[in-house]
Amino acid sequence: MKRVILIMAMMVLTVTSTVAQTDPTTTVDNRDKMFIGIKGGVNLSNVYDSEGEDFVANSKFGFAAGGFIAIPIGKYFGVQPEVLFSQKGFKSTGTFLGNSYEMTRTTDYIDVPLLISFKPVENVSLLFGPQFSYLLKQKDDFKGGTISSTQEDEFSNDNIRKNTFCLTGGADFNVDHLVIGVRAGWDVKNNNGDGTSTTPRYKNMWYQATIGYRF
Repeated sequence: MKRVILIMAMMVLTVTSTVAQTDPTTTVDNRDKMFIGIKGGVNLSNVYDSEGEDFVANSKFGFAAGGFIAIPIGKYFGVQPEVLFSQKGFKSTGTFLGNSYEMTRTTDYIDVPLLISFKPVENVSLLFGPQFSYLLKQKDDFKGGTISSTQEDEFSNDNIRKNTFCLTGGADFNVDHLVIGVRAGWDVKNNNGDGTSTTPRYKNMWYQATIGYRF
C-alpha cells in the first residue's frame, strides 16, 4: 500500500509541475469538450470481511486497462462511463495440519464505472459514482511446504452472484492529451442470485493508478 501511495504521489507531483510550467497565455480550456480515451495501469487490491469478523489478508498488484468517454454537461460537470479489464485479489497465509501455507487469489473482472465528474479547473477532474463488476475468472495459487497447486475457474455472467455492485472515486489530472488517473473503490452490496446464497463475504477494495491518452 505504501508503494502505490508513493506512485500516486509522484504522478500527482509530475502533473502539478507540468501544469505549473505551462504558459497560461497558451492554455486552452477544454472542459466543455467531449473526449474518448484509453488508459492502462495497476491495481493494488485486497479484501475486507463484510461480516465484521477477523480476517487477515495482504494486498497484491494486478493489471488494469480499458477506455473511457468524458461527456460534458456544461463547463464544470460531466459524466464519464468507463469499461476496464481489472485484476484484483489478495494474498493470505496460515497453517493447516501443522504446515504453513500461502495462497494467492487473482480475480479477473470487467469493471463498468459510471462516474459523475466535477471540473473545478481545466487540468483536474474529480470523479465519483457506482461501478458494476463482472467476474470472468478466478485463479488460486496454493503453496504449502513441498506442495503447490493452481486452480482456475472461468465464469459466465448469467447469475448476479458473480456480478457485484461497487462504489469508486478519484481524480484525473489532464495535461493536453495526457490523462493521469487515481482511484479507490470497494464492493458494497450482497447480490442474491437464486436466493440461496450471496456473493462472498470477503469483498474487494482497491487502489488504482493509470496513465492514458484522450482523443
